[in-house]
Amino acid sequence: MSADQGDGTVGKALDVLDLVAGAGRPVRFTELLATAAYPKATLYRLIQTLTHQGMLSYDADRQTYALGVRLLRLAHAAWATSSLAPIARPYLDELAAETGETIHLAQLDNGQVLYVDKRNATKPVEMFAQAGKVGPAYCTGVGKAMLAFLPDEALERALQRQSFHSFTPQTLDTPESLKAELLAIRARGHAFDREEHEPGIICCAVPILTRTGRVIGALSVTSTTARTSLTELEAGAGRIKDTAARIAAEAESWRFPEQG
Repeated sequence: MSADQGDGTVGKALDVLDLVAGAGRPVRFTELLATAAYPKATLYRLIQTLTHQGMLSYDADRQTYALGVRLLRLAHAAWATSSLAPIARPYLDELAAETGETIHLAQLDNGQVLYVDKRNATKPVEMFAQAGKVGPAYCTGVGKAMLAFLPDEALERALQRQSFHSFTPQTLDTPESLKAELLAIRARGHAFDREEHEPGIICCAVPILTRTGRVIGALSVTSTTARTSLTELEAGAGRIKDTAARIAAEAESWRFPEQG
C-alpha cells in the first residue's frame, strides 16, 4: 500500500527511500523534488528525518543524498530471516554445478520479482537479473511461475501492478495473453522465458511451493539462444522441480513468513 492509501508518514518516507534507491546514484534534493509527489517542505522534512535516522546519508561537499548504512544492516537481517537465499544456497550450488548454466532464485514483492540469489554460468552471460534487483513478473520465467500458482484474489492484485510494457516482440503485453499463459504453466508445472524480457535470454522456471500449495519463491535455469534451446532447458525441468521441492521442504521448517 502506498502512502496515498493511508500509510501516512511512514509510507511517505518509504516512497522517498524508493526514489533515492531508484536513481542508482547519489542524488540532489532538486532531483528528488522534481519526481516526488510531495511539496518541497514535506520532502525536505522527510529527507532530514531519514538522514538523522541513518536511512539516508548526506554528502555535504557534493550536496547529494544516498542510501544509508543503517539500511545495509536491515537488508542483511531481512536476507537472513525472510529470504529463501540462506536455505537455498547449497541447492543452488548443486544445480549450477550440474547444469553449468545461470541459476536464479526469486520471490514476489508487491507483484514484482525480487531476485534474492544467483549463480553464474560456467561461461557467464551479461543479463538484467542480479541478486537484489527487482524485475517485472509478467515477462520473466520466475515471475510467471509464481503468478501461475497464486490464489485468484492475489493474482488479480499482482496483475494490477504489472506495466505490460513490450520489452521484446515476444513479450506478453496484455492481461488476457498472460492469463492464458499462466493456465498453461499451472498445467505443466513450469514456465518459460521466451526472450520476453531480454533478447537472446531464455529460461525454464518452476515455483517453490509449500505442501499446501502456497507460493514462497521460484527457481530458474537460464541460458541464451546462442548456447541452447528451450527444448533442451525443458528436458531438465524435472531436476529443477526436485531442487525446488527440497528448498520448500527445508523452508517450511523455518516458520517461513507469508509472501505478499
